[in-house]
Amino acid sequence: MLLKIHSQGIEQKQIEEICNCLEKGGIIIYPTDTLYAFACKLGLMKPSERLAALKGKKFEKSNFSIVCNSISQASEFIKPISNNFFKLLKGNTPGAFTFVLEASTKIPKILQSKKKTIGIRIPDCDIAQRIVEQLGYPLITTSLPNVCVDDECFINPEYFVDLFGDKVDIIIDDGICTKGYSTVVSLVDEKIEILREGIATLKY
Repeated sequence: MLLKIHSQGIEQKQIEEICNCLEKGGIIIYPTDTLYAFACKLGLMKPSERLAALKGKKFEKSNFSIVCNSISQASEFIKPISNNFFKLLKGNTPGAFTFVLEASTKIPKILQSKKKTIGIRIPDCDIAQRIVEQLGYPLITTSLPNVCVDDECFINPEYFVDLFGDKVDIIIDDGICTKGYSTVVSLVDEKIEILREGIATLKY
């Protein structure tokens, strides 16, 4: 189902429709402050396996991130961090970053890996923020399986219907997205390491 967003922004009834779908185990394609992405509610096994299948991978070999609407919400799923790292997160979120941190025991078992880390996204995107706020729980997310982000098929939601219409439950159309990837920053072992340069520049 294609859900078009009005130029004045997403309506509350649309947010509720999306969250109702997620609660029932649905998968969505939604806009972020980077590119469009797949998502389902964190902690649900079947939709999580469907996400992995959409990327052509086995679940245990997939790299997922979780989308939160605040540092406070994210803190439930990561181990305690230093004051310096808290200030770093506060100064760079919401924003186009994926922060890799040590996962806490509250991370659902389906996401726990030998690496014991998790990617955290707090996107600067009203639609993503409002979905998570209404849901009251994070999303598990992964990028669309595109190899060329300049290909219009992967930045224009109108093409998503043909590509993924039979594989997802809701496609949120917020217009053509010409942004790039998030900047991936590891904060593991009290070290700051840029794992992937994206559209955002880290402020220290």
